[in-house]
Amino acid sequence: WAEALREISSRLQEMPGEEGYPTSLSARFGTFLERAGRVTPLGARRSAGAVTIVSAISPPGGDFSEPVTQAALRVTGALWALDASLAHQRHFPAVDWNQSYSLYADAMGEWFTREGGPEWIEARAEISTLLQKDQSLREIAGLVGLSALAESDRLTIEVAELVRDVVLRQSAYDPNDMSSPPGKTYALTSRCARLYRVASKALDGGRSLAAIPLGELRVALAAMRDAAAADLDARAADFDTILARITTQEMAAV
Repeated sequence: WAEALREISSRLQEMPGEEGYPTSLSARFGTFLERAGRVTPLGARRSAGAVTIVSAISPPGGDFSEPVTQAALRVTGALWALDASLAHQRHFPAVDWNQSYSLYADAMGEWFTREGGPEWIEARAEISTLLQKDQSLREIAGLVGLSALAESDRLTIEVAELVRDVVLRQSAYDPNDMSSPPGKTYALTSRCARLYRVASKALDGGRSLAAIPLGELRVALAAMRDAAAADLDARAADFDTILARITTQEMAAV
């Protein structure tokens, strides 16, 4: 679409903008995307519906600063940024959680709270912050080594890795993991956020990172992810039982 627009603009001898694209690129892109929204279709059944436009843009070399991508980012409300390095690591869907965003999170909060769980907004914010901290800590760990980090920082990296591998990674070949309804996503995400809070409190109370059963919790969370809908509550109870041991041991130590 954008290449055709550049070609037409060139043939019409219009004033070119950056990299030869017409200066009207952003305005025309915005006009096109304005077609999305709530509509009442013509015909016998005039019930209200929704039109969603998902534009796929492939910037050369993955450069998000090129004109078409920048024009899209100025007018779109959400971005799924695909990362080639994640695909090479066999992490699918290869969506970069650091670059991706949604401007509809607050507007959709009530719906997700109703369909997912009561602490959806809080859990989403906690996990987003955790992944951002993990990125900066991994850069530091690459310089000084993971063992040189404080135990609280290593806990951040461990839980963030759990989020990436179990919550953000899915298998299209697993019938129980190929899709994740809001309730299941909330069950996984909220437990990762709770694990981080409980484990951080245990470290502050004098426990060592080695004493926290992160391995067992990883297995239990993976079992939740792979469970059928009918077994999700039972697998979630298994995870909660292991997590409760941290609090119980902490109280016993006091």
